[in-house]
Amino acid sequence: MGQGGEPRRVQAFDGELGVAVARAQEGDEAAFAVAYRLVQPGLLGYLRGIVGDDAEDVASDAWLEIARDLGRFKGDGAGFRGWTATIARHRALDHLRRLKVRPRGTALENDLLELPGVHDTHDQALESLSTAQALALVARLPRDQAEAVLLRVVVGLDGPAAARVLGKRPGAVRTATHRGLKRLAQLLRAEGVTEDGARTLGESR
Repeated sequence: MGQGGEPRRVQAFDGELGVAVARAQEGDEAAFAVAYRLVQPGLLGYLRGIVGDDAEDVASDAWLEIARDLGRFKGDGAGFRGWTATIARHRALDHLRRLKVRPRGTALENDLLELPGVHDTHDQALESLSTAQALALVARLPRDQAEAVLLRVVVGLDGPAAARVLGKRPGAVRTATHRGLKRLAQLLRAEGVTEDGARTLGESR
């Protein structure tokens, strides 16, 4: 997807995050709080796309496991985001199993889900995803596309890292991301959402 697939703000945080994680592993509680502050918004957005209103509870469970196993983590800031996303995904799927609710199935695919030939739809979707309201639209995507978009755009993982979280090949995740962004851009246009977020999705609900 190129640089557009990773929010610049996430990339900028990776250096600070790596330092914070290293210090937290040495027992620095303030550093752990910094790591939490940097990772939690993206992680929560990702979980909202999987478990909806239960995202905060699932995130809390995930952070308990993250804190418990922190000493076992090896890697940099970007690696930490991938590691935490993997843990959060496992907790989310456990939560859905406990509720006996199947994760969103794959919707019927049609011509609207073809790979996009231009980047304008990507840019529109990426810009609009910066608003909390747009996350509601992600829930309308087939599950594989929703997770790919959330991991790439909201959590800020690169293609290989997102593929590791999902247990899929990078090519499959890349395709799901392209299709998801294409469909998301169409949904945004249908809802009348502009790139500057002037109109909230709630006004049409």
